[in-house]
Amino acid sequence: MGLVRAVTEMLGPVGGAASIYTVASVFLVLVMGIPRIRDYSPRYILIGGSLFVAYEICLALALAMANSRQQALEMLVINYLWPALTVLMAVVISGKKSSIWVYPGILLAFLGVAWSIAGDEGITPEQLLANIASNPTTYAMALSGAFLWAVYCVLTKRIANGQNAITLFFLLTAMSLWVKFAASDETAIVLTLESAGLLLISGVALGSGYALWNYAIIGGNMVLLATLSYFTPVLSTALSSLILGLVLTQSFLQGVCMVTAGSLLCWWVTRGKFND
Repeated sequence: MGLVRAVTEMLGPVGGAASIYTVASVFLVLVMGIPRIRDYSPRYILIGGSLFVAYEICLALALAMANSRQQALEMLVINYLWPALTVLMAVVISGKKSSIWVYPGILLAFLGVAWSIAGDEGITPEQLLANIASNPTTYAMALSGAFLWAVYCVLTKRIANGQNAITLFFLLTAMSLWVKFAASDETAIVLTLESAGLLLISGVALGSGYALWNYAIIGGNMVLLATLSYFTPVLSTALSSLILGLVLTQSFLQGVCMVTAGSLLCWWVTRGKFND
């Protein structure tokens, strides 16, 4: 995610994002082959593909359109509400009775996001609203993306029937972003040796990560996968801060840990109940 921000700073928000997903798509085609639409169920393509594309556009543009690199990291923290939200979606969709502690866990995760956004000045409604008002579109996209990815993770295992259309989904995302780029007023993309190298690295990293994730949620143990993924906010923000040259404040780190703790609490009180 830190690489995505760095590339979009060089190539433009929409054009940079479109370029990254294009490189990732080419990489996936080379590794996994050209996707054949007839191999996948129409329901999987329509529902899974729509959720995937919508989420990726929300996340990529939220990172790219943030006012600063620090705000881009805030978008990351908001995005990582999805583990807790995935548990919430699983509870709602399954209809199974769950522990009441799920809801404090989700509340803790949301409080962690608010704590990260508020900054060292402290968390007050006024400060929080002021930060959000500085760029409401990106905050809305990041939050919407977290909900979209949670729904995607819950539904994919149910509707994919063991199929993995990640390459097709990446191609659809790239095409959608190029359409948006054509309709925007962004200037033409100019590649340099530095931006081209960074673009290649970020595209391969993004394609690899999502391919492995999609493979895991379709055929793996969701409980084990979810357990490991709950530490992603800490790892992602730490690595992204290094890539972007940022020093994380104490309040920001506290907020990230709160998001992780809230997600872990959600997993702990529902473990073993939503494997199907």
